[in-house]
Amino acid sequence: MQSAGHPAEWPAEQLLAACRETRTRRSGPGGQHRNKVETAVVLEHGPTGLRAEAAERRSQAENRSVALRRLRLRLALGERTIRSADGPSPLWTSREKAGRISVSAAHPDYPALLAEALDHLVTSQADMRQVSEFLGVSPTQLANLFRKEPAAWECLNRLRQTHGLAALK
Repeated sequence: MQSAGHPAEWPAEQLLAACRETRTRRSGPGGQHRNKVETAVVLEHGPTGLRAEAAERRSQAENRSVALRRLRLRLALGERTIRSADGPSPLWTSREKAGRISVSAAHPDYPALLAEALDHLVTSQADMRQVSEFLGVSPTQLANLFRKEPAAWECLNRLRQTHGLAALK
């Protein structure tokens, strides 16, 4: 069963089912036997072709988890979906407290929140004020969500420049 919504929001099992997983050898941590086993994991999302890999851990399961996080982030930044104009998602409202977004960049919900914010920014021609009002946060809080991840910050500024707006500093 496939959930509606952005792929960055999908449960891990569903997202992994939509991916091709390749195990490979890469240099990484460990001693003299570090290249003897295939602990590196490469995930390729079939519908989009976006890829993410991880090889820095000694465990294949840990590398899969790291690669999945990286893939979620790439999906959040690279894929757009049409969002409801009725209001923010239940995930967003669960993370918004008194006009502040409460999530760390390391939290599993972070890519999904980024995807939602970007989807709304794309449809509003990068109007931070309009989107922040819609999502129930201040423009500064919205900008801070993107500041937590350098690739997200670059993506936001590229989007703003596409619409003739100045890059945020």
